[in-house]
Amino acid sequence: MSPKYIYDDKQVKFRRSTRTFGGVMFRVLKYFLVSIALAAVYYGIFSLLFSTDTERRLRQENRMYSKVYPEMVKKDRLLSDVVAGLQMRDDEIYRDIFHTEAPNVERLSSVDFLAGGDTLRDADIVAITSDKLDMLEDCAEKVERNFRKIAETCSGEDFIAPPMRFPLKGFSYTQTGATTGAKINPFYKVKVEHHGLDMIAHSGTEVYSAGKGVVSEVTRSKRGQGNVVEITHDGGYLTRYAHLDDILVRRGSKVDEQTVIGRVGTSGMTIAPHLHYEVLKDGKILDPVNCFFAEVDPYEYADILIMSVMTGQSMD
Repeated sequence: MSPKYIYDDKQVKFRRSTRTFGGVMFRVLKYFLVSIALAAVYYGIFSLLFSTDTERRLRQENRMYSKVYPEMVKKDRLLSDVVAGLQMRDDEIYRDIFHTEAPNVERLSSVDFLAGGDTLRDADIVAITSDKLDMLEDCAEKVERNFRKIAETCSGEDFIAPPMRFPLKGFSYTQTGATTGAKINPFYKVKVEHHGLDMIAHSGTEVYSAGKGVVSEVTRSKRGQGNVVEITHDGGYLTRYAHLDDILVRRGSKVDEQTVIGRVGTSGMTIAPHLHYEVLKDGKILDPVNCFFAEVDPYEYADILIMSVMTGQSMD
């Protein structure tokens, strides 16, 4: 490479240029930065024109999530409504069965007081823990008072429990249909008040009395609830069994939990074989599901509650 010359204004002549270490480093750094900038530009252009397998997979996942997300939001709202409904039904058990209000215990997390992180002072932790302890003591006292009141009520001579047996032997949560409340009528496709619980079963399945009592009414009809048996129980309770195929008892007959009063059918206005079961207390309609909690374990009972809440259309 031939040497480079520069013009010297002071000496008015050309002289041979000399390279310094700083100049060399500056020139190397300049070329290095320019190379990085060009590489970034080339990569940007390449990424705009071409996609990697990972990018294509991520785009497909994003499109899938954008379609699934609205449905997930609906399910989340539905679950929130179900949880709220379960809480209301749990309160109804205390009111209908034990004639008292259910205790409202705040759910506590063992790490709630650590929400402040490292900035939370020891004094704050002690204060929060003390407040939680006071709240728990108040709740424990309230629960104790309620249980004492329930025990006194149940042990009283005038207390009579409602009929609490399944009218269908071997009943499980998968056979649970719509319960009381506003449900869509299968014939008119509008919401109407449903006064009982639909218990799904095959035609001919034996129907038992839910408790000791006397048959107070027997109706045979091809309309409405079809063939119906009403049983009067002590304590002002009445159970009603509708859409029966056969009726095996007569008015005035004494029955108990082992008495077969009829068989499941499709009499009256119904879209499929099932037992429409109602429970009343002094003429007031109760949710039959609330009378089943003593028949099954807590998990089975919770499943029955969820099924009855989520079923929006009745079968009659």
